[in-house]
Amino acid sequence: MKEVRKVDVMSVAKIHAAFGAILGLITGIAMTAITASVGMLGMAVPVAGVAMMFGALSIIIMPILYGIGGFVVGAICAFLYNIIASKVGGIVIELK
Repeated sequence: MKEVRKVDVMSVAKIHAAFGAILGLITGIAMTAITASVGMLGMAVPVAGVAMMFGALSIIIMPILYGIGGFVVGAICAFLYNIIASKVGGIVIELK
């Protein structure tokens, strides 16, 4: 058994950013599908157009926002992990 006593803050932040971007892409695709279906329900043409444009832009915007948020949260969590692990011990893992 090995103990993880310290993690590199930037590497954890980059991994969290990648996870966030992937989740943002999935969310953006879902929002696009929802707004496209709402637009087809017979709403007024200007409202449907705006809803569909927002849905299409969400495929681009959501991964960026989720990626940035994931990076910040990952950096904070890694920083806090290093402080807490130095006081109470790190996560114990088994390596082969």
